[in-house]
Amino acid sequence: MQSYEEALSRLLAAARPLAEQETLALSDALGRVLAAPLVSPLRVPPHDNSAMDGYAVRVADLAAVGVRLPVSQRVPAGSQPTALEAGTAARIFTGAPIPPGADAVVMQERCRAEGDAVIVEHTPKPGENIRRAGEDIADGAVVLPAGKRLVAQDLGLAASIGVPALTVFRRLRVATFFTGDELTTPGEPLRPGAIYNSNRYVLRGQLEALGCEVREIGIVRDDLAATREALRQAARDADLVLTCGGVSVGEEDHMKAAVEAEGALEAWKLAIKPGKPLAWGRVGEAAFIGLPGNPVSSFVTFVALVQPYIRARQGEPAAVPRALPMRADFAWPRADQRREFLRVRRNERGGLDLYPQQGSGVLSSCSWADGLVSNPPGQTIAEGDVVHYLPFQP
Repeated sequence: MQSYEEALSRLLAAARPLAEQETLALSDALGRVLAAPLVSPLRVPPHDNSAMDGYAVRVADLAAVGVRLPVSQRVPAGSQPTALEAGTAARIFTGAPIPPGADAVVMQERCRAEGDAVIVEHTPKPGENIRRAGEDIADGAVVLPAGKRLVAQDLGLAASIGVPALTVFRRLRVATFFTGDELTTPGEPLRPGAIYNSNRYVLRGQLEALGCEVREIGIVRDDLAATREALRQAARDADLVLTCGGVSVGEEDHMKAAVEAEGALEAWKLAIKPGKPLAWGRVGEAAFIGLPGNPVSSFVTFVALVQPYIRARQGEPAAVPRALPMRADFAWPRADQRREFLRVRRNERGGLDLYPQQGSGVLSSCSWADGLVSNPPGQTIAEGDVVHYLPFQP
């Protein structure tokens, strides 16, 4: 069996980033991966402006506290001021351009209006309360790097430099199906011995959260010929075929033989718990990853292995999951020879709580948790130990 580290390394080495790109309006680019660096065509802010409401002045006119200056102009945001005459002040508002000749803004709380003049009760320093042109973004600066998965604030940043659209990698096309004669679709009667197919909804949600284009083949019966046909159908126009079930060693598990017949199998079985029966390879021109049918095992292996693989295929350079050092507020006294992924949740004390039932059939543990502890082989955990925490959302 391969170790987790070896499996992740090999998966990422095989994760060829997509080449195809498309240009999308900002309103459609959320969650997509930027294909080219975003370079600013202008400065932000575009001009020196006031950081607050107050009065624009010349510092040389305010040698002492209490100087009275006539107000020569009013400068709201969006206006174009004239040069400030010596010995006068300009009433100015937050974000408004600084009048030429002014070199400080005195906040209104330190001033006292008196008719058409103002008494300045503060001696400012040059540059006080002035936001300089280009202070946030310089002309020609790289605002966002290629490979950045776009969040809402990134779109706002692009808008702030006047960019209406972004070049992103196209969506990864993922075809899925689920094997098992026992599987039933929710909404249908549950016959004796059957279970509802929860994996479909978990897996689709995980893929869509990563911005994938998902094509579903459906439920495939436990039959070699049916599994081979499903693989052929899934591989058409797909970048990745992702399946659940059929990768163990039982007589009704046909995925290994089907993949070997329709393509090539690179690896099968990993030294992890849960999730030992995980396979990958290729079918036709598509990559193939076979997840275990057990709902917890499928979920955990997706977080630990498939998610970084997909992120690498989408063009993200930092695809390897970052393990955060955190305190275990629990004990795990029984070591395993495989790497264990324990379902945990951050608590208000700054530590991690352990879900009390860690069985591979307890899907409620994945709903309760917000991450995994990646526990190395042969290692126990004492309360207070520092452990490696993998959040579900990278």
